[in-house]
Amino acid sequence: MGRLVTLATCQLNQWSLDFDGNRDRIIRAIQDAKKAGANLILTPELCVPGYGLLDHFLELDVYLHSWEVVAEIINHPDAQDIIIDLGLPVRHHGNPFNARVIALNKKILAVRPKIWLCNDGNYREMRYFTAWKRRLVESFKLPNVIQELTGQREVPIGDIIFETLDASFTSETCEELWTPDSPHAQYSLNGVEIILNSSGSHHELRKLDTRINLILEATAKSGGVYMYSNQRGCDGDRLYYDGSSLILASGKVIAQGTQFSLNDVEVLVSTVDLDDIWSSRSSRSRGAQSMEAPQYERVKVDFRLSSAKGMFDPAFRTSAPFEPRYHKPEEEIALGPACWMWDYLRRSKAAGFFVPLSGGIDSCATATIVFSMCRLVVQAIGEGNQQVIEDVQRFYPDGDDVTKLTAQDFCNRIFCTCFMGMKEQSSKETRSRAKELAAAIGAHHIDCNIDVVYNAIKTLVSETLNFEPKFKVHGGSISENLALQNFQSRTRMVLSYGLGQLLPTVRGGSGGLLILGSANVDEALRGYLTKYDCSSADINPIGGISKTDLKRFIAWAETAFDLPILQQFLDATPTAELEPITSDYVQSDEVDMGMTYNELSVYGTLRKVNKFGPYSMWQKLVVDWQDRCTPREVYKKVRDFFYYYAINRHKMTTITPAYYAEQYAPDDNRFDLRPFLYPRFNYAHRKIENELKLMEEGQADGQVNGEA
Repeated sequence: MGRLVTLATCQLNQWSLDFDGNRDRIIRAIQDAKKAGANLILTPELCVPGYGLLDHFLELDVYLHSWEVVAEIINHPDAQDIIIDLGLPVRHHGNPFNARVIALNKKILAVRPKIWLCNDGNYREMRYFTAWKRRLVESFKLPNVIQELTGQREVPIGDIIFETLDASFTSETCEELWTPDSPHAQYSLNGVEIILNSSGSHHELRKLDTRINLILEATAKSGGVYMYSNQRGCDGDRLYYDGSSLILASGKVIAQGTQFSLNDVEVLVSTVDLDDIWSSRSSRSRGAQSMEAPQYERVKVDFRLSSAKGMFDPAFRTSAPFEPRYHKPEEEIALGPACWMWDYLRRSKAAGFFVPLSGGIDSCATATIVFSMCRLVVQAIGEGNQQVIEDVQRFYPDGDDVTKLTAQDFCNRIFCTCFMGMKEQSSKETRSRAKELAAAIGAHHIDCNIDVVYNAIKTLVSETLNFEPKFKVHGGSISENLALQNFQSRTRMVLSYGLGQLLPTVRGGSGGLLILGSANVDEALRGYLTKYDCSSADINPIGGISKTDLKRFIAWAETAFDLPILQQFLDATPTAELEPITSDYVQSDEVDMGMTYNELSVYGTLRKVNKFGPYSMWQKLVVDWQDRCTPREVYKKVRDFFYYYAINRHKMTTITPAYYAEQYAPDDNRFDLRPFLYPRFNYAHRKIENELKLMEEGQADGQVNGEA
């Protein structure tokens, strides 16, 4: 038996600026790790203040309070005799750094700043931090609160390797794993046996396999032990950090945390034999490269990571490898937004949720995700999760036994739905579907018609303008038709907030309900929603999910949640029901938009992920869609998409904060930083038209010459 080392990583549900709560969760993780016999614990990126502080990272208070919390952690009696890797922002020589602070027995060993900062997608680290230079090591003056506690004045800061009495380890922070020239390769060539990666990585549909594959490749190629720690939960913004912390040994997963859970603290512990690394690094070419690798400064640590227990205890064994676990996208939709919403509900102290349930698939998906949240809550109660039990008890101030709740019971307590119909526009089918779904999940449901409010607005406008607008089916213009539809949709938004404020009181409670939006990512991209209608809400659990994925989720949930009513929503034609239904006309979303939801997913991916403008998109789709469209038909589709995208882009400046899930989310406030006043892309159109002319002339010449 060789050098057996027991290591711990964790995933913590931290909350931005919740210094007390963040400290307590870190200490609890350390306690759990020590109970399991670990001698080293890794925590998530910036776990002391929380990762998602955004511009709060510009405030000096954050740096001060972070160090004060570090002092409390390392001084805690349960935080001794274990190496602790903590994440916090630090200031050095007038610059701010996203850093790791490594501590042992009330002493700071060193500070390791992040070298490669993440500055794309949802991340803006370069707005707040300075990137450290590789292999640079300087002397860091510790803040007063640490000096007074430890008696230390200065410690090393930089790109450092740590040498214990029997092992070596170092840090690689989040983005550094994703970069082409990752530090772990050079660390490996320098003989480092354990690499610690702390992360603040958010959930995105189908993303986990990419993350795991990167770590698998890193350890399979370089050998050694790779530890990954990630935040989990909603820390106050649109992102959900999805845990899935890992420990790998030479290309094999030996520990994996849950991706979605209501546990605030989850610790993973594995025992590895560091002598096993020898065989994975026996390549002579690797040896040759190691002799040419740049050297790093090393910090000596008077501490032993390995244990002699394995020599005397037959039960002490290394952790066995296994295949990593993945959720299907449908499960990710059921679980990710549900966990995010639970954090939002319990931390906001709201009385529950409210959603206008239209009978369509979008509000149906929103309601089903709320039910999924209720299922998770009841499951956590059954597992004895004391934090969840305490949070749920708030909704039952009379002292009811919450351990006996069903998902429908809890859903009835915290979730209210309402069908807001119109006598002429709303069908019996949509009204019935809404009522049946609410009953199936246990929601408190009400049904009302908004005709009186709609007619009052229409009358007021007509009398003020001395002009009576008409729907297009009654001979009205496009502008008249749109105005009358918006009277209805904006009325529903006002009514939603009114009901959300009063329903808890009417039901014998107090407080207000959080209003949920239910516009999907494709409608937001196309602008197929009314500004300040039901798309305007407090939060939107489906705002970053495509219509295609939502349909797959509903089909999955029909069986997984035993909700047969969901099939009716899948079979129904998507419609806003904002125009009168006649014998030969029923409003259809895809007809109204002039494009299908599947096409919108393609446009969205090409625009945002592939970074294509109109011309590049046309070039791409001329090839991809050659079996279904002519080049001129593709041009019309692309031109129509960019036209509607451009004229509706302003809606994204006020879009409801939505759970981020798709790479092509058009959220202007955080993710998609583009203008909202556009020209008409005339230059690109002219270039495409010139190429179309050449293509069509070439086809005509071919036909004349008998080549076609």
